[in-house]
Amino acid sequence: MQVCLSTSMNSFPKHAHSLLSNFNSPLELKQAHALLIKTNSPLSLLPAYRVASVCALSPDFSYAHKLLTQFPEPQIDVWNSCLKAFAESDSPSDAILLFSRLREFDLLPNGFTCAFVLKACTALLDDKSGRIIHGFIEKLGFKWNLVLQNMILNFYGLCGEMGTAWLVFDSMPERDVVSWNVMITHLIKSGDFEGAYGLFSRMPERNVRSWTMMISGCVHCGKPKKGVELFMEMEKMGVKANEVTVVAVLAACADLGALDLGRRVHEYSKRCGFGRNVRVSNTLIDMYVKCGCLEEARKVFDEMEERTVVSWSAMIQGLAMHGQAPDALRVFSMMIEMGVEPNGVTFIGLLHACSHMGLIDEGRRFFSGMTRDYGIIPEIEHYGCMVDLLSRAGLLQEAHEFIMNMPIRPNGVVWGALLGGCKVHKHVELAEEATRHLAQLDPLNDGYYVVLSNIYAEAERWEDVARVRKLMKNRGVKKTPGYSSIMVDGVIHEFVAGDDAHSQANEIFGMWDQLLAHMKLRGYVPNTSVVLLDMDEKEKEKFLYRHSEKLALCFGLISTQPGVVIRIMKNLRVCEDCHAAFKLISTIVNREIVVRDRNRFHCFKDGACSCQDYW
Repeated sequence: MQVCLSTSMNSFPKHAHSLLSNFNSPLELKQAHALLIKTNSPLSLLPAYRVASVCALSPDFSYAHKLLTQFPEPQIDVWNSCLKAFAESDSPSDAILLFSRLREFDLLPNGFTCAFVLKACTALLDDKSGRIIHGFIEKLGFKWNLVLQNMILNFYGLCGEMGTAWLVFDSMPERDVVSWNVMITHLIKSGDFEGAYGLFSRMPERNVRSWTMMISGCVHCGKPKKGVELFMEMEKMGVKANEVTVVAVLAACADLGALDLGRRVHEYSKRCGFGRNVRVSNTLIDMYVKCGCLEEARKVFDEMEERTVVSWSAMIQGLAMHGQAPDALRVFSMMIEMGVEPNGVTFIGLLHACSHMGLIDEGRRFFSGMTRDYGIIPEIEHYGCMVDLLSRAGLLQEAHEFIMNMPIRPNGVVWGALLGGCKVHKHVELAEEATRHLAQLDPLNDGYYVVLSNIYAEAERWEDVARVRKLMKNRGVKKTPGYSSIMVDGVIHEFVAGDDAHSQANEIFGMWDQLLAHMKLRGYVPNTSVVLLDMDEKEKEKFLYRHSEKLALCFGLISTQPGVVIRIMKNLRVCEDCHAAFKLISTIVNREIVVRDRNRFHCFKDGACSCQDYW
């Protein structure tokens, strides 16, 4: 083909100029090509990428292929540009189709070709095509291409092929920190925390992403204490936390109630300028709420320059947990006034608020309004909240009818909410029905058996108590031991009922004896009815005095300065006797005592509790 190097785009009429640079189909490309031939102009006036892109998926692929052989640049580089665009588009399968055509015409792929097609396979989780690309990578000798090897690791991890990922990882001639991080990420996602931690321990080099993944993994796997320990180790190694690390460690602090560390991380995030990060702020709200510092959570919320529905929902949920239902409803009104659309989580918080304070009519309005006003279809969690609301209020028959009329099948949480109400209001028959359903839906959950056993015990039906316990034994169901924890000087101390293993056990028991003497002068009578064991009264009292939350409280009193707020985390519901005792003790020692149990917060101050004795 003759070329006239002196010809430039400016020498063509305007319409021809547009055709040469903006052709959008193979037909228009052929017209532009014909124009160049007619005017004896160079092919370089055609954009090579546009030639490839308009013909990549059309029957004219071979025409474009022949045309591109006459361009000075390597043809595979032009097609690679198309592959990249397709892989990053809404239709990554086009990249795989184009790659198949390239192979039909024996165009030799390079590392970039494989990377772009592998990216498309990863987006689609196309295991079959990905394995083919992996084969090409091995065949073409790209095993030493570390970027490609890491992409292959990530591909198999995302496809859930951890066995294959391990084989690739073990056979890699070279690994970098990305290789280790990719493997750790997918091991955590697959639930293999021990495998991930083992790999993390062997890493020759760790970066902030490595530490952050493990801390976050600890939280997701229910090991927040380990997550905090890793963060402390990370600090000692001099690795600076980023915003994602801050979110992970704050989540661990929230689970543990580690307020001191949470505050320190908050200060660090301020110094680093993370305050504008909405996710950091949302996690701070959650951390302060779960550590019993509602005012600190409010302060973070009020200082946020931008709030999402997550921010508003977290604040509503926090107020609900702390028994401040009117404030939760006011925040919701502010949210609507600000034009923020609520979601399902928002309504779970609102329904919790109503449930914790017995606001039945308000709860009914929110439940019906979420669909009517906002088009949100209630999910199982919302139905569970409504059953909890009605059951707590003693409307057990209405709660039962509500369950029977649900448009979706009730789960264990729904029947468990009814069972909880039956315990509060001593309704044996409905409790038995709820337990029959729970035995099928959640047969290994010890809590339901224990509640039924307690209901029988309160009714002094000891034979039924024995029958339930025998049933638990036969089914291999073990009662979850109750424990309480308190953090003092950065160390978490855990107590179980009757615990005498603590190094300061004698001082703890001595403190309780002192408190008990003051409490009895103020009219305290042990509520031995909460000890659901067939033993004499003296033994019941002794058992009652060694409840884990009482031990944690006494330890807090002997280990902290006067006036310091005592914060206790309990994995089960606080009992009625501990609740009554803590109200008295808050006056005796002139301290604020915050207890987070399985359901909510209790803030004891000046002889009263924030729950207003409705829990």
